[in-house]
Amino acid sequence: MEIGLDGDSLGAPAYHPRALLSVWLFGFMTGVRSSRKLEAACRDQIPYLWLTGCQHPDHNTLWRFYQAHRQSMRRLLKCTVRTAVEVGLLDLAVQAVDGTKVAASAAGDQTCDRAKLERLLTKTEDAIGELEAQNKSDDGPLPPHLPAELQQAQVLRERIQHAMSHLGKDPRLTRVNLTDQDAQLMKGRQGIMPGYNAQAMASPVAQSSGGGMLITAADVVDSAADSGQLVPMLEQAEEMTGEPVPVTLADGGYHTAANLAAGEQRGDLFVMPERYHPGVQGPYFKDKFLYDSATDSYICPKGQRLPFGGSSGTTVRSRDRSESTVPQGPYVALVRPMGFAPKTCVPEGRCGSGRMMLYSESTGSG
Repeated sequence: MEIGLDGDSLGAPAYHPRALLSVWLFGFMTGVRSSRKLEAACRDQIPYLWLTGCQHPDHNTLWRFYQAHRQSMRRLLKCTVRTAVEVGLLDLAVQAVDGTKVAASAAGDQTCDRAKLERLLTKTEDAIGELEAQNKSDDGPLPPHLPAELQQAQVLRERIQHAMSHLGKDPRLTRVNLTDQDAQLMKGRQGIMPGYNAQAMASPVAQSSGGGMLITAADVVDSAADSGQLVPMLEQAEEMTGEPVPVTLADGGYHTAANLAAGEQRGDLFVMPERYHPGVQGPYFKDKFLYDSATDSYICPKGQRLPFGGSSGTTVRSRDRSESTVPQGPYVALVRPMGFAPKTCVPEGRCGSGRMMLYSESTGSG
């Protein structure tokens, strides 16, 4: 891990890096991730006392070690997996991938779009102007430091300006959180929240070694959809283990045309359900609509041509990313042709309002 064993020549003797690393690893395994809680555990919990040799590192020592060697600690996963593969602990005949939403350390009401940021910036500028005017009206000497109210307002202004700059750099973003600008609004178990999408790939441990599962790849992304994470997780797992796994298990969230094509190209076998299984056998499933690139339109199962009429998705990209103008997003809106009787063709009158919605293949839904 390239961690030096020689401590600072000044002060008390340094803790051995193996002891500090053991504290952090055991804390991650048991859900203790706070340096202060780890400090307390090193004083009164037998596993931590055994790991540290009855030493008591404080929270500052633990935090400095984590900050200095965070990237090196990430490489431990690869070393652990490679060791397990070399000694034959892993059954690399099959692997499974899944994701879960984790909450960010940010409040939901701090998520703002550009319009809200501009209004907040205007109010902050007005507040700063009023506070500066009050300070100038005083006859006494200037204070050595800015008043707390003015300092807080200036900090808020900087945060807003930085958030607006961050929003302008990425055209895909429509809102940003002032506390954690990388967090995105996602639907978790507790409802809509600022958070991240944590992904993990795992392979079974050989029964002769006790069974269980071993994580072979892990990542945290700011995209709520699982569909775009399948191929990166496959590549990371292959890099970790040093060899491809022939069969991958996944849920319907990973089922997209792009992922199926990538699996076929890689020679992988994916075992996953269709995202919207009840409609797979229906006459108006997405695969029944044929795309005509020459006219940029679809042909429905009844032979009617449906020209592209717009997208309700937030991400607007071409269908093939180069030629077609049909966007990729949650779904694609297709204009219903004039004179067409929808009730005789489309179930439940889905064309009755003048348009019908056809989910794009990139999302794997229909």
